[in-house]
Amino acid sequence: MNRLTIGKLAKQVGVGIETVRFYERQGLIDPPPRTESNYRVYPEDEVVRLKFIKRAKALGFTLNEIKELLFIRHDPHATKADIKNRTLAKIKDIEKKINDLARIKTALEHLASSCDGHGPLNECPILEALETGSDKNCKH
Repeated sequence: MNRLTIGKLAKQVGVGIETVRFYERQGLIDPPPRTESNYRVYPEDEVVRLKFIKRAKALGFTLNEIKELLFIRHDPHATKADIKNRTLAKIKDIEKKINDLARIKTALEHLASSCDGHGPLNECPILEALETGSDKNCKH
């Protein structure tokens, strides 16, 4: 089986060397054996594992969630339902974040519309609302 140095592994996956080391420290990939000259040498199947991690991260899964997915992937008793349920939970989490961001955007739009952008800073309704936690010109 071919073995890869950390640099070659990182390049094949499209991540930095420090990312590979970070994933090792987080337990997402196993520490590789070392050569006599103390170089890390990774088995080629780590490319697949790292690509899995990279794709899952791009889809919004946290490192802990990815660790769970990797564990389930190799659990002989796991089912498709286990993965689907985690995916549905992630969708629910993303929907909550979208709603939170929409609420924040609306509040910021109200704040921005309350200010004409002219005059002294001490009369800024945006700063006043941030300091007092209220916006007399804003209904949210």
